[in-house]
Amino acid sequence: MFQNLSDRLSQTLKSIKGQARLTEDNVKDTLREVRRALLEADVALPVVKAFVDRVRERAVGQEVSKSLSPGQQFVKIVQQELEAIMGEANEGLSLKGRPAVVLMAGLQGAGKTTSVAKLARYLREREKKKVLVVSADVYRPAAIDQLETLAREVEVDFFPSSSDQQPVAIAEAAIKHAGIQFHDVVLVDTAGRLAIDEAMMDEIQALNAAVSPDETLFVVDSMTGQDAANTAKAFHEALPLTGVILTKADGDARGGAALSVRHITGKPIKFMGMGEKVDALEPFHPDRVASRILGMGDVLSLIEEAERTVDKGKADQLAKKVKKGDGFDLEDFRDQLQQLKKMGGMGGMLGKLPGMGQMAEMAQGPGPEKEMGKLESLINSMTPKERRKPEIINGSRKRRIAAGAGLQVPDLNRLLKQHKQMQKMMKKAGKKGGMQKMMRGMSGMMGGGGPGGPGGMGGPGGMGGPGGGLPPR
Repeated sequence: MFQNLSDRLSQTLKSIKGQARLTEDNVKDTLREVRRALLEADVALPVVKAFVDRVRERAVGQEVSKSLSPGQQFVKIVQQELEAIMGEANEGLSLKGRPAVVLMAGLQGAGKTTSVAKLARYLREREKKKVLVVSADVYRPAAIDQLETLAREVEVDFFPSSSDQQPVAIAEAAIKHAGIQFHDVVLVDTAGRLAIDEAMMDEIQALNAAVSPDETLFVVDSMTGQDAANTAKAFHEALPLTGVILTKADGDARGGAALSVRHITGKPIKFMGMGEKVDALEPFHPDRVASRILGMGDVLSLIEEAERTVDKGKADQLAKKVKKGDGFDLEDFRDQLQQLKKMGGMGGMLGKLPGMGQMAEMAQGPGPEKEMGKLESLINSMTPKERRKPEIINGSRKRRIAAGAGLQVPDLNRLLKQHKQMQKMMKKAGKKGGMQKMMRGMSGMMGGGGPGGPGGMGGPGGMGGPGGGLPPR
């Protein structure tokens, strides 16, 4: 989402980073470019003005003049002010009721029903809550059926409702049921409209008054830029909002919504939807997002994601194999491809690494994902023995494996060549002083192909790919 803004700001701030001394002139020129970059990112004008004024005030004051590296101090100020605009730190949900009630509001098409399912899964998996979801959207065709289907997918309980019921009656019945069944949280999906209207606001206000929710979350589409912030403001004036969920943040939105919502509404962004899948919801950390915008990566989120998704048992097994010198077979290779998929693919992972913004953008396309799919298909087309002992794969076996995967023999040859390179690297890593040798080997592989291609920086075995990076400990 922040790629264009990140590129512009990184380029602008690069010119001032090396300055030994900051003057009013070079600060003025840099801030003019920063202002232009923010406006192009569709950040609301009052937010841009407040941000630029605050950075200017701090940059030309004592804070920078006393610094040993004023240029770097200026960049630090920009980062801190970006964090301040978005809300300093992540603000979690306050779920004190028994059951706690979360009311979800927003316009039609913002991804509200999907966000209810994502949040339900998040609360069940990460907060260990027993969750009940209910739809009070009696207007949109199939809205209730959609939520029921999603509830099954995320493995939470669904409270049935129908289009001939009143929204307030539906919500009250669901909360009563949740109390009897000892649910911890009830998520209430409300009706959306294509635009803000009086009837919609009256209904959501009546719902809010009837159920007294612990949290009233506004779901907003980040693709609508600063309009998202204005819509959030209108909802905030009608409802006691407690927070915002920003959806479609993985798209080509320019970032204006994320930088404007907090300043305009005074309410924190609590979550960010990063894709269509039901597990694609991240807590919104302003400090990490600011770091990502400035091209400094988001290693903390990457580590947390790895801790959640990486199969520790398989990682330990692989570590033992490498230590014993038993080699790295094609089953291990397939495991790593699958782990990478769980972490949002190559683009998602590279996007959180410092200085990898452009590489992440290239890896987000269909090419790299398609390549990974091909590799997995080829490995799945082999017998267990061939996966464990790839050296037995001769000409006739190659033709059978390639045909089984719907691919060509040269595709299989590339996979086998890549696997051999990774085996050598793993062997080096298992020996004394092997880490340095392995890193040297990896740097040699970085030029071997395009991003996402075998051997390339984003490819399997390349920098950031399966088999790349540090071996499991």
